[in-house]
Amino acid sequence: MVKRGENIYKRKDGRWEGRYKKSRSKNGRIIYGYIYGKTYSEAREKLLEKKQQYSGNTNRVFEGTLAEWLDYWLYTAIKDQVKQSTWTSYESKIRNHIIPSLGKKKLHLLEKEHINMFVQQLSTENYSDNTTKNIITILKISINYAVDNGYLVTNPCRSISISFTSKSNAVHALTTNEQKKLEALAFEEKGSSAVIIGLATGMRVGEICGLRWADIDFEQEMINVNCTLQRIPNPDDLNRTKVLISTPKTKSSIRKIPLGKFLKMYLLKKYGESDSKYVVSTNGNHTEPRMVNYHLRKLVRQAGITPIHFHVLRHTFATRCVENGVDISSLSKLLGHRSTKLTLDTYADSLWEKRREAMAVIDQRQFDYSEVINRQ
Repeated sequence: MVKRGENIYKRKDGRWEGRYKKSRSKNGRIIYGYIYGKTYSEAREKLLEKKQQYSGNTNRVFEGTLAEWLDYWLYTAIKDQVKQSTWTSYESKIRNHIIPSLGKKKLHLLEKEHINMFVQQLSTENYSDNTTKNIITILKISINYAVDNGYLVTNPCRSISISFTSKSNAVHALTTNEQKKLEALAFEEKGSSAVIIGLATGMRVGEICGLRWADIDFEQEMINVNCTLQRIPNPDDLNRTKVLISTPKTKSSIRKIPLGKFLKMYLLKKYGESDSKYVVSTNGNHTEPRMVNYHLRKLVRQAGITPIHFHVLRHTFATRCVENGVDISSLSKLLGHRSTKLTLDTYADSLWEKRREAMAVIDQRQFDYSEVINRQ
């Protein structure tokens, strides 16, 4: 039998078998119990339930390691409670970051100083602020579940605060000249260009890949953003991936974007030539974000501008909006941000220039301060 994970084997009949310690005989010999599943994921989930059942830890301190707790939390507690994309994001960050650093520590012996050392370790790595925040947030909520369900007395992450001082969060947007160069090349593409749509709407790459013609109301001049497309690890076999088309993660991401006249004209022409239900398509089917990024890299090289990733097009759209006086509340809605605070924090530098302009206007109002100053 092929072994994968802790005491989980693939049988010759194709099923997965898990073994757990059930009890001991009078002479102290371990008596094992067995579970079976059609997939590794199913077997793992059943095995974790049995281990928890026979560990004697129900409703008292969980004496296993943090890695064992996270395994239980992922595969038993929340797997059917969160979106697949959310679950795979949790699984990836736990497997790649949390377990290598803290996994061997006993859950009930985990202390605040261990978490602080982990935060310091993450701060030295070349991760974005958001990635670091997300890793610590996952750790917090997984341990909160242990506290809420009586497996742990207190959460050592509770009072952990994270500050970021060493990394720059400056938004990189294309200059107007760079944008024109990129657009000129994108217009030459045969089908609908994700680059054109991104620069004209600020939509995320997954939202553009999941956009169907049925989501565009040409009469009402409106784009309905209600799904996103991404490739994620397959929860039933983490060695494989699959395409997931689902609703966006947050309610604010489900939104309506006014369809500008220029973009309407462009998309109507492409609609008449399309043989797919997807706006951006490959061989009549959807296009994946990695293909969109591949095409973007080619256009960027041809345009002779600094290499960028697709999210820069979203930042460029937002920066052009700020430059042209679009109010923050409207911009936040267009981008699908959870709050205007997120928009303000993200585009602080661009907004600073608008504030300078506002002060210059105020400075010219009614009153000539120079006259007063000169009299002093």
